[in-house]
Amino acid sequence: MYRSKVVLLSALALLSACTCRPHKKAEGDSVPVAEADGPLKDVYFAFDSYQLDASAKGTLEANAAWLKENAAAKVTVEGHCDERGTNEYNMVLGQNRARAAFNYLRGLGVDATRMSTISYGEEQPVDPAHNEAAWTRNRRDHFRVSQ
Repeated sequence: MYRSKVVLLSALALLSACTCRPHKKAEGDSVPVAEADGPLKDVYFAFDSYQLDASAKGTLEANAAWLKENAAAKVTVEGHCDERGTNEYNMVLGQNRARAAFNYLRGLGVDATRMSTISYGEEQPVDPAHNEAAWTRNRRDHFRVSQ
């Protein structure tokens, strides 16, 4: 009996220390919502992926053309995730997404000195809902243009 209580208490202690968060935020929590404007279009990713599909590559080619026509513009590639997964995991995934777009744009001839990357993980959803449609919209790279 004593041994099973120790095992149960140990398991509970481990679970309480887990960095995993529930998929839903508590009612009343404010969720910062990202802006979805600007001359460059967002690219989207499959769940748990930073691979660029054909649609993302097409969007990046259009973004590269705009950047070449606007040589004074600089861009920050922002990597975003949906709310599933730990904060730490989503920060890395967001950075990998941003780097994938950065590298593709660089390969299309956009000067790397005009670009930077940042990961926001799950912290700036464009859609704060807690469903597959929202998660699909939140798995993205956003392009913030500055002069």
